[in-house]
Amino acid sequence: MSGLYDLPYLLVADEKGNIFEDKSLRVLAREASSLRVPFLEEFIPMPEGSDLFFLKNTKAIGINPNTGKIEISTKGYAVSCFVAPAHTQLALTPWIKANKNEKFPLFAYTLVGWKKDGFYVAATRIDPDKRQDAKHFNEKKINKGITFYRKTFPGNRLVDHLVKCAKEYKCPAARNLFMVMYEAPLPTSPACNSRCIGCISFQPTDSGFCSSQDRINFIPTPEEIAEIAVYHLTHVRDAVVSFGQGCEGEPLLVSDTIAESIKLIRKHTSEGIININTNGSSPEKMYQLIKAGIDSARISMNSFIKEHYLNYYRPLAYKFEDVIETIKLLRQHNKWVSINYFVFPGYTNDPEEIVELEKAIQELRFNMIQWRNFNIDPDVFSGNLRLEFNKKIQLPLFYHIQSIKKKYPWLYHGYFNPPQSIIRKYLK
Repeated sequence: MSGLYDLPYLLVADEKGNIFEDKSLRVLAREASSLRVPFLEEFIPMPEGSDLFFLKNTKAIGINPNTGKIEISTKGYAVSCFVAPAHTQLALTPWIKANKNEKFPLFAYTLVGWKKDGFYVAATRIDPDKRQDAKHFNEKKINKGITFYRKTFPGNRLVDHLVKCAKEYKCPAARNLFMVMYEAPLPTSPACNSRCIGCISFQPTDSGFCSSQDRINFIPTPEEIAEIAVYHLTHVRDAVVSFGQGCEGEPLLVSDTIAESIKLIRKHTSEGIININTNGSSPEKMYQLIKAGIDSARISMNSFIKEHYLNYYRPLAYKFEDVIETIKLLRQHNKWVSINYFVFPGYTNDPEEIVELEKAIQELRFNMIQWRNFNIDPDVFSGNLRLEFNKKIQLPLFYHIQSIKKKYPWLYHGYFNPPQSIIRKYLK
């Protein structure tokens, strides 16, 4: 029992959202719909730029260090953390909802607790890149950049769209664009051929979720896209520009527009990386972009198990096999391929998932895993919490990630699309 006293205190909140510790209980880690005792090495001080939020009409759950038993706190609601970019969550916050049918917003509900020197989260910094660190952003520079872009590219609808992203949604990618730094977004597609349960830019009215942001409602012209991309690529060291953002649908659906814009961009500059974030649903359309000059691609995956993939993405007019073929095609043409791997504790580190991930690494030889947090209500994805310890032997996420790094030293790990300097070093 002695080790339990070293764990962070359980956090609870009152009706007004005031957050405080319950000193009678320590934190418990949620994985899928079960509980386990967390490891001390899973915790780091809460990174700057993280957000705490309390979950109204819930009961917080912790462990009594005197008895080792699971207990429900009587002192307030459960508290969770939306951890800052570049960090991967290792455990979820446990709770019991008053209404089991209520759906919480599309966030990642990372475990958080309190020690005497501050808040601690169950997470690891997976990427040293500082491009989305909160302290990096400067509102004066962002506003100055917005004024410059509007003056330099008058009538460019994509600029206006990205201004809303930067100002209203505080999108880090859009804010970097206007600060003329790092990776710039190039949203292009208003439509999608997936029906992802956790889509952040579109939700049916009967889904029970609210989309986090508005999806782009027009297709920019190749000239509008190229204006932004060329300026960014020629004024930023180690620059990246990316199609396929959270504020759009599937970019491969407008491959003709993207291919033409890539050709225009490369007429003006050979600098930097042109990337696409995609579901990889069409090898044919991807080949069109390869011929046009795309440099890298990030393929979104929640699982390499076909059934699990289909249950989440619910694809329209494409198959799981198409995604695998797209990855193979990109690698055949020596293009950098990142897997945008949705991390959900208790699911990502399930033994069956680990086996299939390792098979994919060996067979597909993609270049990178971006260990990204899965933004979804755990109760919706894995079912309501069971108040019992996990009896299934399972490798904690922290050790799963370390194991993959050790077994496949040639595989790059991170959170962001890498620039040219990294791709040149690791691309084989």
